[in-house]
Amino acid sequence: MSIATTKPHEIVERALELSSADGCVVIADEESSANLRWAGNSLTTNGVTRGRTLTVIATVDGGQGAASGVVSRSAVTADELEPLVRAAEAAAREAGPAEDAQPLVTGVPQSADFTDAPAETASAVFAAFAPALGEAFATAKAGGRQLYGFAFHSVTSTYLGTSAGLRLRHDQPTGTLEVNAKSPDRTRSAWAGAATRDFTDVDPLALDAELAQRLAWAERKIELPAGRYETLLPPSAVADLMIYQLWSAGARDAAEGRTVFSKAGGGTRVGEQLSTLPLTLRSDPAEPGLEAAPFVVAHASGDESSVFDNGLPIGPVDWMRDGTLRHLPTTRHSAALTGLPMAPAADNLVLEGGGTRSPAEMVAGTERGLLLTCLWYIREVDPATLLLTGLTRDGVYLVEGGEVTGVVNNFRFNESPVDLLGRAVEAGRSERTLPREWSDYFTRAAAPALRVPDFNMSSVSQGV
Repeated sequence: MSIATTKPHEIVERALELSSADGCVVIADEESSANLRWAGNSLTTNGVTRGRTLTVIATVDGGQGAASGVVSRSAVTADELEPLVRAAEAAAREAGPAEDAQPLVTGVPQSADFTDAPAETASAVFAAFAPALGEAFATAKAGGRQLYGFAFHSVTSTYLGTSAGLRLRHDQPTGTLEVNAKSPDRTRSAWAGAATRDFTDVDPLALDAELAQRLAWAERKIELPAGRYETLLPPSAVADLMIYQLWSAGARDAAEGRTVFSKAGGGTRVGEQLSTLPLTLRSDPAEPGLEAAPFVVAHASGDESSVFDNGLPIGPVDWMRDGTLRHLPTTRHSAALTGLPMAPAADNLVLEGGGTRSPAEMVAGTERGLLLTCLWYIREVDPATLLLTGLTRDGVYLVEGGEVTGVVNNFRFNESPVDLLGRAVEAGRSERTLPREWSDYFTRAAAPALRVPDFNMSSVSQGV
């Protein structure tokens, strides 16, 4: 068998045939990607790549309970397939009983396209985007701006098969666009980004117009000290904070008193009101434009994932509804430990607050405050409160009398997203956005701009 010419579903079947473990899960990820890069209003590089990663999860039932062993490798040859399966089995036998052990998932209907060839991307995904990008280069050059950035598109076809009979398949397109505009003297910089499934819904000319406006705002520079300011957080920054909150919301950690979602005296804060605004934070694998895998794909076990849950259906979940905490992410194991409902998280996140105003309209309604562009280098300071620190980047603008009057220095911030939800006084309309800090890991998000009356800019930063 030639791995290079063998269809992914055939590799999954062959690996399952080779397994002598009590249970086996095989995941084949077929990925293709295409990219464009540019600098100084000119394309610099482009390329297309393809690859395959095979993950074998073996489970063995020992005297003290089931154990699991996981081995993942890229570019596996035909001769390496059986050794890969044996390595997973050996890892399972050497491991102690798995705390998250559960029977492998059964009863899930087989994907009708499981035996089809993988979906692929190619440079053709940029067929309409590239000419528009060329127009944006010309417009930027005429306006004295230089554009830098990249466009990336990938399609991953995941084939999941198990010894319990599951045969599931999901195709996941992912696209990101990031553009930086710089003034000729490099003293001013602005950023804009977008997430997309296919590059048919992104407009380089519109992004350039937004960047041109931000560079114009930055012609007047104002120095401000650290302090608490009324702040408009744009959708990208809000999504970055909400993603970190979701990543920190595991039910077991909360039930054991280790997180911001732990209830004083024991238990969790499920059922507690977190915001007076009617904010709803939710995930749904069928969310239009943000579609994600409708079943669990777990390449390893962790605090919020379990290899035993592979193939488990994922449905819509309201993490917060009308400001009240409703669910925390669970595996089958952590759901049983905590008594909370099963709630595996989909690979997308939506925050809605019922607002209708755009960020520009929220600026017009601001007497005095700050407008951020994005956040970066976000790190946790205190898990008990989910206090985060990080930096502002590529433009913090002063708003006075409903208009942007200049750019101010960057800041380091110290804030908890959970605390911010409780202090926010306005949410705009929700829109799809690219979470800049987490764009390498999480791109399917929608959020509104939030108005926070006292955002904590803890110190001045010299970053740009």
